[in-house]
Amino acid sequence: MKVMLAQCTPRVGEMEHNVTMMLSIMQQAQEQGAEVLLFPELTVTGYPPEDLLLRPAFLDEVAQAVETLVAASGDVLLVFGAPRRSEQGLMNSAWVCHQGACLRTYDKHCLPNYGVFDERRYFERGDSLGSVDWQGKRIGIGICEDLWQDAWVAQQEACDLWLFLNASPFYLGKQEKREQRSMQVAARLQSPVVYVNAVGGQDEVVFDGGSHIAGVDGSLSYRAPLFAASVDVVDVCQWTDVAPLPHPMQQLNNALVMGLRDYVCRNGCHQVVLGLSGGIDSAVTAAIAVEALGAAHVLGVLLPSEYSSDHSLTDARALAEHLGMEYVTLPIADGVDVVQGMLADVFAGWGKTEADVTEENIQARMRGLLLMAVSNKTGRMLLTTGNKSEMAVGYATLYGDMSGGFSVLKDVYKTEVFSLAAYINRTSELIPQNTIDKPPSAELRPDQKDSDSLPDYDVLDAILKASIEARLSVDE
Repeated sequence: MKVMLAQCTPRVGEMEHNVTMMLSIMQQAQEQGAEVLLFPELTVTGYPPEDLLLRPAFLDEVAQAVETLVAASGDVLLVFGAPRRSEQGLMNSAWVCHQGACLRTYDKHCLPNYGVFDERRYFERGDSLGSVDWQGKRIGIGICEDLWQDAWVAQQEACDLWLFLNASPFYLGKQEKREQRSMQVAARLQSPVVYVNAVGGQDEVVFDGGSHIAGVDGSLSYRAPLFAASVDVVDVCQWTDVAPLPHPMQQLNNALVMGLRDYVCRNGCHQVVLGLSGGIDSAVTAAIAVEALGAAHVLGVLLPSEYSSDHSLTDARALAEHLGMEYVTLPIADGVDVVQGMLADVFAGWGKTEADVTEENIQARMRGLLLMAVSNKTGRMLLTTGNKSEMAVGYATLYGDMSGGFSVLKDVYKTEVFSLAAYINRTSELIPQNTIDKPPSAELRPDQKDSDSLPDYDVLDAILKASIEARLSVDE
């Protein structure tokens, strides 16, 4: 059986875009001789549609979109994901259509409620069994989380082929886990498993694609590229084309590039601005932004204070020149002096004349003020540059370096930032080596280093991963 795996890029709430994209792919499937066309989970609405699902007008628009797609279905068996209103409530459904008619719908049974998923807030649980007879074969249908639940798999009847619609977000190592699970299920059901996934950035999640086909013998006969749209027609029993899995740091880099590009462009900005400190976080963020949007669309701002070292300015300039991006310099010392002068008498009246974190934060907030002014004046989205390690322990200034519209490194630990820098420099020195080698510092007081306030990042990240990812207790 020839199946087109439509690894595509739906956008949340943009029904017109999604339907137009799907109709185009349907035409390609017809022209390329596909027998089955499989789209990802909730392709019509994009994933996750969240509280849009609570709006009756939105669901009316969904229903109209579904009618359009069903009516347009031709000789190719069309399987796509969309919400469905029923007597039981709202369902997360797969629609199976042919020659202008809906043959059946399957409603997702296993509704995830962990991590980024909140499906039980919106959807009711459907029947656990879903299959359709087609051209003398029985085709089973499941949606994303169904695949991962042993109890659901154990209930399924024998089929000649299983189709799974997915909106599965990226994290490092996720593709290997998906494929391993697909092979386990294929062996258990004694049927090939066709797994199609969405691709593209949507707010705080990135869908990386990686659609694949697993055989009953535990082999993988097909893998679509990661982080790219793909509409291959695959002969389930004969195809042997497995795209290589990129190196983990390449995957992480590509996820950040896609997440940034799609967020900025879908919000109508197309251009960004960020502060360049000469440090590794802003350097990696700038390199990601240039890869995502092009150097002409990225503006760097150097914001030296009285504590900024000469090498920080030199490194920041070198980075901008290596990346081919424009940069400007806005010294903050005069502005900081004015603010501190305004506060001096009040602080003295309280007996609070000794410098402390207050004066450090005034500098960070002056930088945030200037960066937001540049953002407002130019229409560029401001990128924040803090990493996950800093955010997890509050090592940042509210309304200072936390200001901005998108945080590129928000889910990247500091040790991973260093690994990303090495990956970015794999063929040439885009990030100055001194930026990578020097001890991290906020440079808000003389000779300041991050290690004055935090454990070494190797130690800190191990603690944070144990707490956040492994969810261990404090004692553990």
